[in-house]
Amino acid sequence: MKERITEQSKALFEKKGFTETSIQDIVDALGVTKGTFYYYFSSKEELLMDIHIRYIENLLALQDKILSDETKDCKTKLYDMVFMLIHSIEEQGASARVFFRELRNLSDNHLAQVLPKRDQFRLNLQSLLEQGKENGEFRSDLEVGIVTFGILGITNWSYNWYNPKGSLKDHEVAKIYVEMILNGIQA
Repeated sequence: MKERITEQSKALFEKKGFTETSIQDIVDALGVTKGTFYYYFSSKEELLMDIHIRYIENLLALQDKILSDETKDCKTKLYDMVFMLIHSIEEQGASARVFFRELRNLSDNHLAQVLPKRDQFRLNLQSLLEQGKENGEFRSDLEVGIVTFGILGITNWSYNWYNPKGSLKDHEVAKIYVEMILNGIQA
């Protein structure tokens, strides 16, 4: 039931927004009582927090798997990471949209739990770029911090427009992005 509540809530938050979706909307869509909701979540914000934590922790786990593969060079890992972010829109589109759109609705206490994880994702990407710079795969004068934000900007914004059923598949979008990035940072 907890998963059903979470999935229904993601769909409603994606469609109507967090503030416009009531607990009553959620339970009505599921045909359950508010008591059922409160059995699993103490508040609508706790539910939102659960969605945020699951999403970012999943991305961090996937990123860690990419970064720990010692058989791949930094360029390949960069492609894998960009692909993973675009592919996550196909697999977790509602979670991605809720994550990026509704972060502002988390309290300071909940933000203090989510933001360090989001920052860790960015810092891991930044470290990959630093490593690529150091080993000569990327330009020696690369402004790694700015490039990191640029990569995250183009990939994270894709949730707004990328349609997995559209003319370009996730691996094609990732290839285009990485070619665009590398042509600007390749040694």
